[in-house]
Amino acid sequence: MHNLSIFGTSSDAGKSTITFVVAKLLQDLGYRVVPFKAQNVSNNAVACADGREIAVAQYFQAEVLGLTPMYQMNPVLLKSGRKSSAALIVNGQVVETKDVRAYYRDIDRLKPIVNEAYRYLDARYDCVIAEGAGSPVELNLMDKDLSNIHIATEFQTKIILVADIEKGGVFASIWGVYNLLPQALRERVIGVVVNKFRGDRSLFDEGVRIIEQEFGIPVLGVLPYAPFNLGFEDSQSLINYQQKSQAGAKRIGVIAYPTMSNYNDFEPLIADEGVMVEFVRENISLKAFDLVILPGSKLVIEDLSWLKSTGLFAQLQSHKGEILGICGGFEMMFRQIVDLEGVESESPARVAGLGFVDDEIIFRQEKVVRRGHYKLFGREVEGFEIHHGWSKRYPLYYEKEKIRGTFVHGLFNDETFRDYKEQAVDAFVAQMKEYLDMERILQALR
Repeated sequence: MHNLSIFGTSSDAGKSTITFVVAKLLQDLGYRVVPFKAQNVSNNAVACADGREIAVAQYFQAEVLGLTPMYQMNPVLLKSGRKSSAALIVNGQVVETKDVRAYYRDIDRLKPIVNEAYRYLDARYDCVIAEGAGSPVELNLMDKDLSNIHIATEFQTKIILVADIEKGGVFASIWGVYNLLPQALRERVIGVVVNKFRGDRSLFDEGVRIIEQEFGIPVLGVLPYAPFNLGFEDSQSLINYQQKSQAGAKRIGVIAYPTMSNYNDFEPLIADEGVMVEFVRENISLKAFDLVILPGSKLVIEDLSWLKSTGLFAQLQSHKGEILGICGGFEMMFRQIVDLEGVESESPARVAGLGFVDDEIIFRQEKVVRRGHYKLFGREVEGFEIHHGWSKRYPLYYEKEKIRGTFVHGLFNDETFRDYKEQAVDAFVAQMKEYLDMERILQALR
């Protein structure tokens, strides 16, 4: 069976979603299928059972398929760093922080690592579905493109294009990407999926005819726009989510600082009709919220500075209601943050925190990455940790009156949410199945 690449004709076209949908439908037909993304750029990562970290999208795709998430599914991960730098995570472990230009200059060193991970999966599964990244035809970067061009060329995968019709310009994006691909890759394109269509599907019948007859590209499906509040990967996910809340729902404000991370911590809250979640991006009054959450942060000191400049820092210090800090947000609650090793700062730094917790956070180069079962706030939580900060007095969590904080992600996951998640995925995949030509896809992969 051929392996498959999922290319987007633009960023946020829906590659991650189409990857798990096609993978699940192939699995339902009896094939052993595994997700893969050579390189992801995301501040949202999850710890695997072996203490490695991968992007949340690949972790979620593995969960959908009932697979154990592993670093081979996402061998290269970039997380935003100071200025133009990024933290480079290879095979689930932090290697170094690199300037983006240096990263691209050294890209060839990563190709053998990516190839090894791909081959590991290929040897164990019938079909590897390799999710691309951004657009595959950024002409100035095509020789440095690990996720699209390199994988499709090196392993001769079949290719599906995914086009976002909601953005507009869908014909130009399909025509442009297809015709800018190298000839060898154009020959392996099996078709295009038009994604996020709103309204009467028959209104696009002429569009399908144009793509198939005039462009010469098979249309494998025109998928309806359907909100899916799971697997949050980036800030766009937070813009697109939809929530149903009952009258009198508990109001929760999540402080959305510039490098907020691990948005998926809040998926259980968004799924709960007894809760109304609002992401706070400016200095609005916090008095109306029953609970204020300080979420994870990729750059804690930078986001703490943002809190101070907006006025939210002062509001939080005088707030009378409940406040919960998670990971980076927990670190901000301490008396002081000390970064003598330059984990986040260019020079040794000591920064005043909110002062809720009577200890200091010490940043260490060595990163804590682990998954497990934790006893927190009177209950057991299955979660994970990813952090550089360390506290001598409160190594895991803090609780006093209306102030709580913890390094552990996954705090709101419970059996009810896990059941909801499984049902939501099954319903979403079943809906998309109605519009996807899986027979045509399967025939091309055989």
